[in-house]
Amino acid sequence: MDKKYVVGIDIGGQSAKIGMIDRNAVISSRDRLDTTVYGPDDSGRFLNDLCNLIAKVTEAVGLDAIKGIGIGAPNGNYYDGCITDAANLPWAKGKSVNIREFISERLGLEVTLTNDANAAALGEMIYGNAKGMKNFIEITLGTGVGSGIVIDGKLVYGHDGFAGELGHTNVIREGGRKCGCGKTGCLETIASSGGVCTTAREMGMQVNSSKEVYEAALKGDATAKRVFEYTGRILGEKFADFVEFSAPEAIILFGGVANAGVMLLDPVRKAMDANLINIWKGKVKVIHSGLPESDAAILGAGALAW
Repeated sequence: MDKKYVVGIDIGGQSAKIGMIDRNAVISSRDRLDTTVYGPDDSGRFLNDLCNLIAKVTEAVGLDAIKGIGIGAPNGNYYDGCITDAANLPWAKGKSVNIREFISERLGLEVTLTNDANAAALGEMIYGNAKGMKNFIEITLGTGVGSGIVIDGKLVYGHDGFAGELGHTNVIREGGRKCGCGKTGCLETIASSGGVCTTAREMGMQVNSSKEVYEAALKGDATAKRVFEYTGRILGEKFADFVEFSAPEAIILFGGVANAGVMLLDPVRKAMDANLINIWKGKVKVIHSGLPESDAAILGAGALAW
């Protein structure tokens, strides 16, 4: 039988999004799984529920029509197929969960795993604003801060499969916020959705989500605007470091926090250029993802399976 479809899965701290994708990048069937309901002892239950949902998403064509499954997940290791010590996934924190082996044995399909930000970068390169680019960095700003680094048209994995954890580089060494990874002062504690909320509360706002901060800023709230100016400045300063490491053509922002648009992008660009050495000033674009937030990582993960 001709294998006309692949399955792309984006696993995040809030949900796992699943899509069945054809060769024209059309997602013909999709569903999601709430990942917040799985605790430290629930890795087996999560994997079992995920397999059941894959079967549901593909039931119209059957598993025989599926070429393979691609998965993007925090701390997903391309080499060994495991999710290892993922700070935002309680069922995979402090342990290694072999998701590739479990799903492959259960469903009889080839499974390829990578970091969730790498999957988003791959989707961007094939379908989005990184078309034609061979050197760029995808930054995902959501529950965590992830990064997919592309150099000479290839994703960077490093010798152990974990390269590209730019969200866990240090921004505030003394008195910084505690990060889920166990360190203090990581970029993730500032630029993630939770980090934006913490900044807003420290500035006197009463909010429960980064979306509320964004909506307040749209209405002209001066404090909310300061939150994004602060977040953008910290991001821009770190982006200057990233540029001086890999000389990308662009840094592309993806995820919920990035939806703040120019309120975030303007201070990011200003701070980045202020901290670059002259050979890179004005040369590196900072742009928003060209794919719908719900599709980019699914498409990127699915592309791994072709």
